[in-house]
Amino acid sequence: MDTPPHPVKLYVYDLSRGLARQFSPLMLGKQLDGIWHTAIVVNGEEFFYGSGGIANCQPGGTLLGPPDSVIDLGTTEVTEELIMEYLSSLGESAFRGECYKLFEHNCNTFSNEVSQFLTGKKIPSYITDLPSEVLSTNMSDPRSETI
Repeated sequence: MDTPPHPVKLYVYDLSRGLARQFSPLMLGKQLDGIWHTAIVVNGEEFFYGSGGIANCQPGGTLLGPPDSVIDLGTTEVTEELIMEYLSSLGESAFRGECYKLFEHNCNTFSNEVSQFLTGKKIPSYITDLPSEVLSTNMSDPRSETI
């Protein structure tokens, strides 16, 4: 039995609510457009990862409200049952709550992994590269003269 292709969307939220764009040049010496939180939406559910592990809700139903942008990642022919098995297995292994690390293993790592499983495509690099961009600034250098 063939599974019709289902759309896969990336919901993108700016956790800074615009403040990163406004203050990052002053604080980091570099322009950041946002502090990105992402989630994958497929089969009418939004899936995301945080310090509590993998969670889901109705699309746009998190405490963050509606996403700042929605990126079409393509379609998937993976069945809903297989998607749920895959997410369950991730939740018991690499994406347990205690594995969460803000800069190295976060919601965007999760979204990227799930996107590749469902569509064969990565999420945009401006999202996945953000932690290394922040860490490459003089923000973490105590000798920095930046306030």
